[in-house]
Amino acid sequence: MSLITITTGIGCGGMATARRVAEELGMVLYDDDRIQEEAVGMGFSSEDMKSFDQTAPGLLTRLLKRRPAEYLELMAAAVYEVARHGEGIICGNGAPYFLGDFGCALHLRIHASETFRIGRLVEQEKIKEEDAKKLIEKGDSDLKGFMQFSFQLDWNDISLYDAIINVDKIGLNSAAAQVMAMAKTREIQECSLTALEAMEKLSLLKRVEAAILKNNVNPQELFFEVPETGVVKITGLINPMRTVGGVLEIVRAVPGVKDVICEAERHPLAQI
Repeated sequence: MSLITITTGIGCGGMATARRVAEELGMVLYDDDRIQEEAVGMGFSSEDMKSFDQTAPGLLTRLLKRRPAEYLELMAAAVYEVARHGEGIICGNGAPYFLGDFGCALHLRIHASETFRIGRLVEQEKIKEEDAKKLIEKGDSDLKGFMQFSFQLDWNDISLYDAIINVDKIGLNSAAAQVMAMAKTREIQECSLTALEAMEKLSLLKRVEAAILKNNVNPQELFFEVPETGVVKITGLINPMRTVGGVLEIVRAVPGVKDVICEAERHPLAQI
């Protein structure tokens, strides 16, 4: 089994490389659309998922449509759900951040010079060079903003990646061959059941936290754990505007929750 994350910019040939590798190795390619499908299959609504993109949400969007914390919990849940299968290619969606400590994942950056990128866009999109350059600048700015806004990370930080492949040096075919060679190594293919179970627990945890935020429950003094698959443990204090039963109802409704251990209490202010 091989789990690969790919970060790339527009015109770099990253998606073409990912598709080639997926076809050759018989792996599922998780682009934005496929990640959304996975999330909907987990119980999230299409409305929840339609804001999945890799741009820093504008101020009005953040305030009126999607709270940043809820947005990231939804994204994390979807990425962890994919990772628990232990195999696939995940493109973008903050995967290098969410899976940074997941030893089974191979994190790659597909890079190319501006000249290569402009030429590729001009050929593929039939646009002028100046328009291609504007698309590249906007795409890079959006991705930089997404990583900075969401994770306080610089997407050009080489420590995020296990390898950086420069496609205009070696070509797309060689880039795909390099990725496939790395994917077939014993170190990448040997993924323990313990690691996969950890991803499953993380996916459930993020689903619960997203549900709590969506239902306007203040999680500041409320803590959630997944001690074993399907079991959620709640500790801390429940804010005065909510009851223990109300919080339990929200958590039990989350797909994948089989049992809830509640050690949380209502905030003392609720008694006044």
